Amino acid sequence: MSDVTLILLLALPLALISAAVVRAMIAWPILDHPDARKAHTRPTPRGGGVGPVVAFILGMFAFYHLAALAPLAEERFVSVVVAAVAIAAVSLADDAWDFRFFVKLGAQALAAMVAMGAGLVLHRLSLPGFGEVPLGWLGYAITLFWIVGCTNAVNFMDGLDGLVGGVMVVACAALAAIAAANEGWFVFAAAVFLTAGFAGFLPFNLHPARIFMGDVGSQFAGFMLAVLAVAAGGFEASQVSFLIVPLLLFGLLYDASFTLIRRAAMGEKVSAPHRSHLYQMAQRSGMSVRWVAAVHGGFVLFHTALAFLFMGLAPADKPLVVLPALVLQLGWTSYVLRRMRRAGIGWR
Repeated sequence: MSDVTLILLLALPLALISAAVVRAMIAWPILDHPDARKAHTRPTPRGGGVGPVVAFILGMFAFYHLAALAPLAEERFVSVVVAAVAIAAVSLADDAWDFRFFVKLGAQALAAMVAMGAGLVLHRLSLPGFGEVPLGWLGYAITLFWIVGCTNAVNFMDGLDGLVGGVMVVACAALAAIAAANEGWFVFAAAVFLTAGFAGFLPFNLHPARIFMGDVGSQFAGFMLAVLAVAAGGFEASQVSFLIVPLLLFGLLYDASFTLIRRAAMGEKVSAPHRSHLYQMAQRSGMSVRWVAAVHGGFVLFHTALAFLFMGLAPADKPLVVLPALVLQLGWTSYVLRRMRRAGIGWR
């Protein structure tokens, strides 16, 4: 049996294990109580992300011991899994006890530094008109910023039923296909196991959700995809392939960045809880939860097509593939703003 076949055969049982863990989290819940900044109106269990975390850990454990692929024996990949488990554990504790934002930020930074210490650092990028640009020590700062930023962006976007869970299933499946085509076997295995884990969780999170992902799921998802983005930089001689994951997650990253910049420009405390992300404003303006989640699912499908186009472009041209994704998000922003004006609601 080939290692690829083994990975794919593990996917179904891991999805079922994830679903079983999610059902257990529903039976013995950590309740998320509604308040003014939340979309739900009744106490709902959270912590459903434990299912994908458990599925991922079991999948990597099995593959590490059963597969013959050399990269999985490397210490840096073991360190990545350890860092992911650590951030999931801290996030689960946060779901139970609600840590302050800066405590979570510190835990994310430490987990990122574990991955970086194991060798997952961006060393160069290809830029239009410049070609390959070495980053030197700046690469460490960019990598740290990226991992912590992506972790928080995914976490911030987990505010409507089925939105982040659906994006994760599609984005991880797309990443697995791209990794397989480029023989990036660690990324392939990790992406398949993440796909299986979130596929087991998603049916319980569709509107009306029986359980929420919680920080344990959203921070884990953001962290793992951020780290896999850096690992994906090894698909080619140029690490421009790092852009694959940001491209797949562009809808989430755009909304989180737009909201952060807008709130800072309006003098708001950016670490304070709020309900003014674009996806939240779309829902508050009358768009159904299912439609908002479906729109983001459409975004990631479009970005997946761009990611496959990306792989065939010359290195210096690859970053330009972000432009269609940006145009799409600007169109979405304009649409949400028009809905807000018709509904008579503002950002505050």
